[in-house]
Amino acid sequence: MPFPTPDDTAETYWNGFYRSLDRSVDSPPGPNALLVEEVGPLSPGTALDLGCGFGGDAIWLATQGWRVTAVDVSGAALERAGEYAARADVAERIDWQRHDLTATFPAGTHDLVCAQFLHSPMERPGQRDAILRRALDAVAPGGSLLVTGHTGIPDSMKDTPFDVHLPTTTELRAALRPDPAVWSTVTERAATREATGPDGRSFTHRDMMLRLVRTQAYA
Repeated sequence: MPFPTPDDTAETYWNGFYRSLDRSVDSPPGPNALLVEEVGPLSPGTALDLGCGFGGDAIWLATQGWRVTAVDVSGAALERAGEYAARADVAERIDWQRHDLTATFPAGTHDLVCAQFLHSPMERPGQRDAILRRALDAVAPGGSLLVTGHTGIPDSMKDTPFDVHLPTTTELRAALRPDPAVWSTVTERAATREATGPDGRSFTHRDMMLRLVRTQAYA
């Protein structure tokens, strides 16, 4: 990944990143395997995907019957994601919205709010935690907040500008401070997976997953 320039904003940085990938419209991204594993058994409802990128997770959710609000700071990513959704014949099930989540947040509540690898070299201390605390407020009664993230920098990302803290599930729960009278922890685990980098070499991802379920109506 490129290093930010002094003039970069989150929008310009991620627009540049996604444009540099030059991903073909004929090569849509697949969903995050951890998302599929966790959400597959759930009954479809409404979902909010924070940091959707090229839309792999949002499109998969839509194919499973969810109605999705998919958010990213990058207009370039959202434009290509919309093309992928149209090709998958689920465009009418996804509302693509551009937000810098440090400043604005989509309205409404949802049966599923998910954030997959919401890490950024543009991140400032505390910003990710604040976004995820707002995400708790966006979960409808009986709904889930699902967060997956890296807990270590993969070898494929060495020499990239990721010097932000990558929390464990314990650290994330401490930052979110979910009220135990309102929230139950359904899933909390570490996960490792093997992947192949652009140079053809295999490497290990060290990730975590936390799913909280709102267990009572709003006060």
